[in-house]
Amino acid sequence: MTEETLETSAHDDARHAEKMAKKKAARDKIMATKTGEKGLVIVHTGKGKGKSTAGFGMIFRHIAHGMPCAVVQFIKGAMVTGERELIDKHFSDICEFHTMGEGFTWETQDRARDVATAQAAWEKAKELIRAGKSMVLLDEINIALRYDYIDVAEVVAFLQDEKPPMTHVVLTGRNAKDELIEIADLVTEMELIKHPFRSGIKGQQGVEF
Repeated sequence: MTEETLETSAHDDARHAEKMAKKKAARDKIMATKTGEKGLVIVHTGKGKGKSTAGFGMIFRHIAHGMPCAVVQFIKGAMVTGERELIDKHFSDICEFHTMGEGFTWETQDRARDVATAQAAWEKAKELIRAGKSMVLLDEINIALRYDYIDVAEVVAFLQDEKPPMTHVVLTGRNAKDELIEIADLVTEMELIKHPFRSGIKGQQGVEF
Protein backbone atom coordinates (compact mmCIF):
# COMPACT_ATOMS: atom_id res chain seq x y z
CA MET A 1 0.00 0.00 0.00
CA THR A 2 1.47 3.36 -1.01
CA GLU A 3 1.83 6.40 1.23
CA GLU A 4 -0.82 8.20 -0.82
CA THR A 5 -3.24 5.29 -0.38
CA LEU A 6 -2.61 5.28 3.36
CA GLU A 7 -3.33 9.00 3.57
CA THR A 8 -6.53 8.60 1.59
CA SER A 9 -7.61 5.73 3.82
CA ALA A 10 -6.87 7.72 6.99
CA HIS A 11 -8.80 10.70 5.59
CA ASP A 12 -11.79 8.48 4.74
CA ASP A 13 -11.68 6.94 8.21
CA ALA A 14 -11.66 10.39 9.82
CA ARG A 15 -14.60 11.56 7.70
CA HIS A 16 -16.53 8.41 8.55
CA ALA A 17 -15.85 8.84 12.28
CA GLU A 18 -16.97 12.49 12.13
CA LYS A 19 -20.13 11.55 10.24
CA MET A 20 -21.00 8.79 12.70
CA ALA A 21 -20.33 11.10 15.67
CA LYS A 22 -22.83 13.62 14.29
CA LYS A 23 -25.35 10.88 13.66
CA LYS A 24 -24.92 9.55 17.21
CA ALA A 25 -25.36 13.03 18.70
CA ALA A 26 -28.56 13.55 16.71
CA ARG A 27 -29.82 10.10 17.67
CA ASP A 28 -29.01 10.62 21.36
CA LYS A 29 -30.89 13.94 21.28
CA ILE A 30 -33.98 12.24 19.84
CA MET A 31 -33.78 9.31 22.27
CA ALA A 32 -33.54 11.69 25.24
CA THR A 33 -37.09 12.85 24.46
CA LYS A 34 -38.48 9.28 24.43
CA THR A 35 -39.14 8.66 28.10
CA GLY A 36 -42.71 7.37 28.14
CA GLU A 37 -43.79 3.76 28.64
CA LYS A 38 -47.15 2.11 27.99
CA GLY A 39 -48.67 -1.23 27.15
CA LEU A 40 -48.79 -1.38 23.37
CA VAL A 41 -51.41 -2.72 20.99
CA ILE A 42 -49.33 -4.40 18.28
CA VAL A 43 -50.68 -5.72 14.98
CA HIS A 44 -48.83 -8.05 12.60
CA THR A 45 -50.74 -8.45 9.36
CA GLY A 46 -50.26 -8.83 5.60
CA LYS A 47 -49.99 -11.69 3.12
CA GLY A 48 -46.34 -12.42 3.84
CA LYS A 49 -44.99 -15.10 6.13
CA GLY A 50 -43.77 -14.21 9.62
CA LYS A 51 -46.72 -12.69 11.47
CA SER A 52 -47.04 -15.33 14.18
CA THR A 53 -43.28 -15.82 14.18
CA ALA A 54 -42.76 -12.16 15.03
CA GLY A 55 -45.34 -12.39 17.79
CA PHE A 56 -43.66 -15.42 19.31
CA GLY A 57 -40.33 -13.64 19.11
CA MET A 58 -41.66 -11.04 21.55
CA ILE A 59 -43.18 -13.74 23.74
CA PHE A 60 -39.77 -15.41 24.02
CA ARG A 61 -38.21 -12.07 24.88
CA HIS A 62 -40.69 -11.78 27.75
CA ILE A 63 -39.86 -15.29 28.89
CA ALA A 64 -36.13 -14.50 28.78
CA HIS A 65 -36.72 -11.44 30.98
CA GLY A 66 -38.90 -13.38 33.43
CA MET A 67 -42.00 -11.37 32.53
CA PRO A 68 -45.38 -13.15 32.79
CA CYS A 69 -47.07 -13.60 29.42
CA ALA A 70 -49.64 -15.72 27.61
CA VAL A 71 -50.64 -17.02 24.18
CA VAL A 72 -54.12 -17.68 22.83
CA GLN A 73 -54.31 -19.38 19.44
CA PHE A 74 -57.58 -18.62 17.67
CA ILE A 75 -57.22 -20.81 14.57
CA LYS A 76 -54.32 -23.22 14.82
CA GLY A 77 -54.95 -26.20 17.01
CA ALA A 78 -54.78 -29.57 15.31
CA MET A 79 -51.10 -29.17 14.39
CA VAL A 80 -48.38 -29.54 16.99
CA THR A 81 -46.01 -26.57 16.84
CA GLY A 82 -42.48 -26.09 18.12
CA GLU A 83 -43.48 -22.95 20.02
CA ARG A 84 -46.19 -24.72 21.97
CA GLU A 85 -44.01 -27.76 22.68
CA LEU A 86 -41.17 -25.59 23.99
CA ILE A 87 -43.34 -23.33 26.13
CA ASP A 88 -45.46 -26.14 27.60
CA LYS A 89 -42.41 -28.23 28.41
CA HIS A 90 -40.04 -25.59 29.79
CA PHE A 91 -41.79 -22.27 30.43
CA SER A 92 -45.38 -23.02 31.47
CA ASP A 93 -44.68 -21.39 34.84
CA ILE A 94 -44.27 -17.99 33.22
CA CYS A 95 -46.21 -18.30 29.96
CA GLU A 96 -49.74 -19.68 29.72
CA PHE A 97 -50.48 -21.31 26.36
CA HIS A 98 -54.08 -21.85 25.25
CA THR A 99 -54.74 -23.49 21.91
CA MET A 100 -58.42 -22.79 21.33
CA GLY A 101 -58.72 -23.22 17.56
CA GLU A 102 -59.55 -26.38 15.65
CA GLY A 103 -57.77 -25.61 12.42
CA PHE A 104 -58.30 -23.23 9.54
CA THR A 105 -61.83 -22.24 8.58
CA TRP A 106 -61.95 -24.47 5.50
CA GLU A 107 -61.12 -27.52 7.62
CA THR A 108 -64.10 -27.39 9.97
CA GLN A 109 -66.64 -26.24 7.33
CA ASP A 110 -68.99 -25.42 10.19
CA ARG A 111 -69.56 -21.69 10.78
CA ALA A 112 -71.50 -22.11 14.02
CA ARG A 113 -68.73 -24.24 15.44
CA ASP A 114 -66.06 -21.77 14.29
CA VAL A 115 -67.94 -18.88 15.87
CA ALA A 116 -68.29 -20.72 19.17
CA THR A 117 -64.59 -21.60 19.17
CA ALA A 118 -63.55 -18.04 18.40
CA GLN A 119 -65.84 -16.62 21.07
CA ALA A 120 -64.39 -19.01 23.65
CA ALA A 121 -60.88 -17.96 22.64
CA TRP A 122 -61.82 -14.29 22.97
CA GLU A 123 -63.23 -14.87 26.47
CA LYS A 124 -59.96 -16.54 27.49
CA ALA A 125 -58.01 -13.66 25.93
CA LYS A 126 -59.96 -11.09 27.92
CA GLU A 127 -59.38 -13.05 31.10
CA LEU A 128 -55.62 -13.13 30.54
CA ILE A 129 -55.41 -9.46 29.58
CA ARG A 130 -57.44 -8.40 32.62
CA ALA A 131 -55.10 -10.46 34.80
CA GLY A 132 -52.33 -7.99 34.00
CA LYS A 133 -49.93 -10.21 32.09
CA SER A 134 -47.01 -8.27 30.67
CA MET A 135 -47.87 -9.50 27.16
CA VAL A 136 -50.71 -11.51 25.62
CA LEU A 137 -50.35 -12.83 22.08
CA LEU A 138 -53.65 -13.33 20.23
CA ASP A 139 -52.42 -15.54 17.42
CA GLU A 140 -54.51 -15.43 14.21
CA ILE A 141 -57.29 -13.38 15.83
CA ASN A 142 -57.40 -11.26 12.67
CA ILE A 143 -58.77 -14.26 10.76
CA ALA A 144 -61.57 -14.66 13.29
CA LEU A 145 -62.30 -10.95 12.99
CA ARG A 146 -62.19 -11.07 9.20
CA TYR A 147 -65.01 -13.65 9.12
CA ASP A 148 -66.94 -11.77 11.84
CA TYR A 149 -66.68 -14.65 14.29
CA ILE A 150 -65.88 -11.91 16.81
CA ASP A 151 -67.20 -8.34 16.68
CA VAL A 152 -64.29 -6.01 15.93
CA ALA A 153 -66.09 -3.16 17.72
CA GLU A 154 -66.12 -5.24 20.90
CA VAL A 155 -62.40 -6.01 20.57
CA VAL A 156 -61.53 -2.35 19.97
CA ALA A 157 -63.67 -1.19 22.91
CA PHE A 158 -62.10 -3.75 25.23
CA LEU A 159 -58.55 -2.82 24.24
CA GLN A 160 -59.29 0.87 24.72
CA ASP A 161 -61.31 0.64 27.93
CA GLU A 162 -60.24 -2.47 29.85
CA LYS A 163 -56.69 -3.37 28.89
CA PRO A 164 -54.37 -2.63 31.84
CA PRO A 165 -52.11 0.36 31.07
CA MET A 166 -48.87 -1.65 31.00
CA THR A 167 -50.09 -4.82 29.26
CA HIS A 168 -48.93 -5.37 25.69
CA VAL A 169 -51.37 -7.13 23.35
CA VAL A 170 -50.17 -8.60 20.05
CA LEU A 171 -52.74 -9.47 17.37
CA THR A 172 -51.66 -11.48 14.33
CA GLY A 173 -53.19 -12.64 11.06
CA ARG A 174 -53.72 -11.28 7.58
CA ASN A 175 -56.44 -8.79 6.65
CA ALA A 176 -56.44 -6.86 9.92
CA LYS A 177 -59.57 -4.74 10.21
CA ASP A 178 -59.20 -0.99 9.68
CA GLU A 179 -60.73 -0.30 13.09
CA LEU A 180 -58.01 -2.34 14.76
CA ILE A 181 -55.23 -0.70 12.77
CA GLU A 182 -56.59 2.71 13.74
CA ILE A 183 -56.21 2.15 17.49
CA ALA A 184 -52.96 0.15 17.37
CA ASP A 185 -49.67 1.65 18.53
CA LEU A 186 -47.54 -0.49 16.22
CA VAL A 187 -48.64 -2.04 12.93
CA THR A 188 -46.41 -4.12 10.66
CA GLU A 189 -47.54 -5.46 7.30
CA MET A 190 -45.65 -8.51 6.08
CA GLU A 191 -45.25 -8.27 2.29
CA LEU A 192 -45.14 -11.45 0.25
CA ILE A 193 -42.39 -11.43 -2.38
CA LYS A 194 -41.59 -15.13 -2.76
CA HIS A 195 -42.90 -18.25 -1.01
CA PRO A 196 -41.71 -21.86 -1.44
CA PHE A 197 -45.32 -23.12 -1.41
CA ARG A 198 -45.71 -21.70 -4.92
CA SER A 199 -42.85 -23.93 -6.03
CA GLY A 200 -44.44 -27.06 -4.64
CA ILE A 201 -42.65 -27.03 -1.28
CA LYS A 202 -44.82 -28.03 1.66
CA GLY A 203 -44.71 -26.48 5.11
CA GLN A 204 -41.69 -27.82 6.95
CA GLN A 205 -40.92 -28.48 10.60
CA GLY A 206 -38.79 -25.75 12.12
CA VAL A 207 -39.87 -23.22 9.50
CA GLU A 208 -43.68 -23.21 9.48
CA PHE A 209 -44.37 -25.04 12.74
